[in-house]
Amino acid sequence: MPTEALAEGRVLPAGLAEAIRGAADDIAAVLRTAPPTGAGDVGPLPVPRSTWTVGEAAAHLAQANALMADLAAGHDRPYGDGTPGSLAEANERALAGFGERAPGPLAEMITAQAAAFLDRIEERDPDERLSTPLGRMSPAVLGSYLLTHMLGHGYDLALALNRPHMLDARRVELTLPFMIEAMPRVADPAAVAGLTARFAVRLRNGPAFGVTVTDGAVQVAHEPPARPDCTISTEPVAFLLLGLGRVDPWPVIARGKALGWGRKPWLAPRFPRLFRAP
Repeated sequence: MPTEALAEGRVLPAGLAEAIRGAADDIAAVLRTAPPTGAGDVGPLPVPRSTWTVGEAAAHLAQANALMADLAAGHDRPYGDGTPGSLAEANERALAGFGERAPGPLAEMITAQAAAFLDRIEERDPDERLSTPLGRMSPAVLGSYLLTHMLGHGYDLALALNRPHMLDARRVELTLPFMIEAMPRVADPAAVAGLTARFAVRLRNGPAFGVTVTDGAVQVAHEPPARPDCTISTEPVAFLLLGLGRVDPWPVIARGKALGWGRKPWLAPRFPRLFRAP
């Protein structure tokens, strides 16, 4: 049964199903605090650092959760070619054909589709490679992708509505399988061109990983390199917000939430800009 599989972690790693369900519930709770307009939606409220309104961001999240649930069922759903630009175009086309902007129905869709994802993913073979907008992934990495996507847009919605966000260290750690697999695919060719450097990235009180850039080619490993040029220690929530382009590096560094050292410490604030969040 799906509930037994979730408890045993047969397909998703321990804690990931709970984090997905909890993040969806938290986002829905944030949306339900939105002040409706005369039309009953949240359309005109802007999302900081975005061209979207709250209604559009919530609609995108509802659509994305439905897409992920379909992918978890093993369906092919073409959605751009994996590049940030093509994904942005696919998002806009999808939004144009979807008229719902009211917070209540969107909150229900977000939680319902997250639940559908969890039911369907447990029917997959753990070693299967599923089609996604960023290439083929295992079911566990797809679950990490869903959580990452919800946390990024959930943060946006909480910020726009002046509510506490739903990011914490444990949830951020569960995004790492996706982040590690996706980073080479979203490296900015212009930013990494000509660069050769080894990075060790350490989440405070948590795991670490390594990124090696060799003249523009990016490789990511689950263990940091033995002799990094730059070691970055970052508070987990700051790491995810930097990785998703939600905050700028220098204010994070100034507040002590990220530090860099090694033979080339000046590479630390440059590191997040090597990648373009899809």
